[in-house]
Amino acid sequence: MPTAPMTQLDELRNALPESAKDIKLNLQSVLGDQTTLTPEQAWGVALASAYFVRHVELAQAIEADARANGVPDALIDDARAAAALMGMNGIYYRFRHLAGKEIYGSKPARLRMSRMARPATSKSDFELLSMAGAILAGCEACINAHEASILQHGLTEDHVHDCARIASVVHATAIALDM
Repeated sequence: MPTAPMTQLDELRNALPESAKDIKLNLQSVLGDQTTLTPEQAWGVALASAYFVRHVELAQAIEADARANGVPDALIDDARAAAALMGMNGIYYRFRHLAGKEIYGSKPARLRMSRMARPATSKSDFELLSMAGAILAGCEACINAHEASILQHGLTEDHVHDCARIASVVHATAIALDM
């Protein structure tokens, strides 16, 4: 039986140091069949996470594999948009929360976020992509808001949990690649 050709992500995974063996195995499993997410959602969350942590090589490898697995351009574009927006929102809303003063919470954000309301794909998928950034930013307000929206749009806590698993493993992979 012929073996499948190595993908860009396989090559990066194989480049991880022995000290990151758990991460290598986790990266394979979170993008495999052990998830409630659709394959497109899983690839999109992984891609949004890689963009969010700003690891270009990892993002390029995930994008190449996502495309090879049939992920549409619209979802890839939404992953980029979600990562960029969460780069802003995760900082701003975490500031409001950590400052702990009612005055900051009462002021309008006046930050444009129209892509969240009109994604290229679906609202539920865009919320999952945004949730990855919220988790990586460690923004409690963003996590709570995106989780509520994910549930409102018909997905479950299992979807949110799998999103968190993928985001954390992509983050760990970026760290391990830079060792």
